[in-house]
Amino acid sequence: MGFVFPVWLALAVLSLWCRPDVTEAAWSLQTPMKLVWHYYKVHNTCENAEPFIRHQVELFYNKDKTIAPKLLRLLYSDCFVNGCDASILLDGPDSEKMAPQNRGLGGFVLIDKIKTVLESRCPGIVSCADILNLATRDAVHLAGAPSYPVFTGRRDGATSTKASVDLPSPSISWEASLAYFKSKGLDVLDMATLLGAHSMGRTHCGFIVDRLYNFNNTGKPDPSMKASFVADMRKLCPPRTRKGQTDPLVFLDPESGSKYSFSNSYYSRVLAKKAVLGVDQQLLHGDDTKQITEEFAVAAGLEDFRRSFALSMSRMGNIQVLTGNEGEIRKNCRYTNKN
Repeated sequence: MGFVFPVWLALAVLSLWCRPDVTEAAWSLQTPMKLVWHYYKVHNTCENAEPFIRHQVELFYNKDKTIAPKLLRLLYSDCFVNGCDASILLDGPDSEKMAPQNRGLGGFVLIDKIKTVLESRCPGIVSCADILNLATRDAVHLAGAPSYPVFTGRRDGATSTKASVDLPSPSISWEASLAYFKSKGLDVLDMATLLGAHSMGRTHCGFIVDRLYNFNNTGKPDPSMKASFVADMRKLCPPRTRKGQTDPLVFLDPESGSKYSFSNSYYSRVLAKKAVLGVDQQLLHGDDTKQITEEFAVAAGLEDFRRSFALSMSRMGNIQVLTGNEGEIRKNCRYTNKN
């Protein structure tokens, strides 16, 4: 099937976006919907929870724009492991944040600040899982993304182990990447769209040196990378030849990265064979994802990318949520109430 631009679609009390007509692509939030639109206002438990969160995010963002990609990565690392239960926020020598895949995570200080504010106004009411989802939405909106709908009413998980972290390698193949997204209840369009979040943020050279110097143990660079781009990246990322060597950070999208702005230039770079991560370049290996990349890359495609991003983020935020009597509402996002 061909890729078709999205159109407006009214769902309940808010407008969501219709999904493009892509093979096996979903067009709405997963069912059954366990979360509620403006949960804390509807239940009259903390009416201004969302404005409180938004205000703290704005204060932080005005001082440090890196918070947008940091929160995006933090939310992904949470939702894709045990579901959106804020288990990534728990401290401990064996916690999820200690897993190798989560090296360099940030954004914890802002979440702690928001939690402190909410506990002073509505003690024991707003979950850390909801705070993380809402704060991420507000931060990326300030960076230029759409203010997508975040349903709330999540509760916090009580366990966090680094052994449970199954986040894939950034050099994962197209087939393995799609299988991974499908295992989380997402589809091919969600994958192509959510990877577009790499228009912001940075990554360690350690995650890409294989593509630059020894792709698949060939002793050569990844042939899917443009030769001039390989040369540019090698200047930033020297080969790792000794123990204790520094591991520099590079922008995932040099065009928009330094501005920490949400854009569709990521897709143009994929088409130009200038993707930093292998998983990003793999979008050209599937007919559907290549077509989506081509559609999102053009100037008019920015709005279509924004629309698809809004729904894919909402869908991701609904992965394996805890509600009702499940889990707890942590008093401190770094520790379970028992601890």
